[in-house]
Amino acid sequence: SDLSCKLDKVNRLPGFFAIPPQIQIASSKVYSQGKIHGIDAASGAAVSALDVSPGDHVLDLCAAPGAKLCMLSDILGDSGSLTGVDIAKSRLAACRTMLRKYALGDRCRLFVADGTSFSLLPYQEWSPRMPWKERRKIKQSNELLYYGKHSGIVGLRKDQLGYDKVLVDAECTHDGSVRHIHKFERWGWDTLQHRLLDAQRIGSLTQLQLQLLTNGFRLLKVGGSLVYSTCSLTVAQNEDIVEQFLLENPSAELQEIAAAKHWPCRSGRIPRTIRFDPLTSQTSGLFIAKILKL
Repeated sequence: SDLSCKLDKVNRLPGFFAIPPQIQIASSKVYSQGKIHGIDAASGAAVSALDVSPGDHVLDLCAAPGAKLCMLSDILGDSGSLTGVDIAKSRLAACRTMLRKYALGDRCRLFVADGTSFSLLPYQEWSPRMPWKERRKIKQSNELLYYGKHSGIVGLRKDQLGYDKVLVDAECTHDGSVRHIHKFERWGWDTLQHRLLDAQRIGSLTQLQLQLLTNGFRLLKVGGSLVYSTCSLTVAQNEDIVEQFLLENPSAELQEIAAAKHWPCRSGRIPRTIRFDPLTSQTSGLFIAKILKL
């Protein structure tokens, strides 16, 4: 009633409803009160593909701007832990604001850090007996921007195996995002070549994506699952990255995304990978690959 429109339930994604595109939720009372949030259905599918269970220790290696982070925290509820990482402090501060708005931050910690080299693993609850020198290691390794009161302690013991689930929603050209493409009306279409098509920039970006995927997998425990996703439609930033990664990591295996059988998506070039796009799915473009650590 507050939005003055009909809500259509998205059966494939629990808790999701579709509304007409002209409806602006940001001005609604329910949005300001933190009762609803807008997120593309394809992004929700990337989180669902990770198949997070209560009690899991989850790493979101490229957490900003925070929609997927909040969804992960919502799934975890009052168990497990969630570690969000992003290299941009201002963008990660926006994640902190979202966690507070939706009251989802009790089991979450946020680090300003380079996702290609971030190295802190999930650990047990805070111990008052912990030596001060050990506590200092946390601050020296990465900048701790936010610490939920039940998010535990991190980075102190080497015998821990890693995160149960890792999400690597990697930086990309965003060419599959309808909302991002609309920004060129403001930026100027003459900047398209530099922002999306420049060969040197694409080369640097694909190198970054492979490094993010590699480090996320390193931080994953044996038997854990990782989801790699981008909102690019290009093969270079998706299937090519996954193929190269699998060649270099024999302990990695592509997993079937079981829920995708009920999603309006199509297969990627590599079997077991999936793609959302405006034509097939009526969503923004998104590539998803799920990887198991053997």
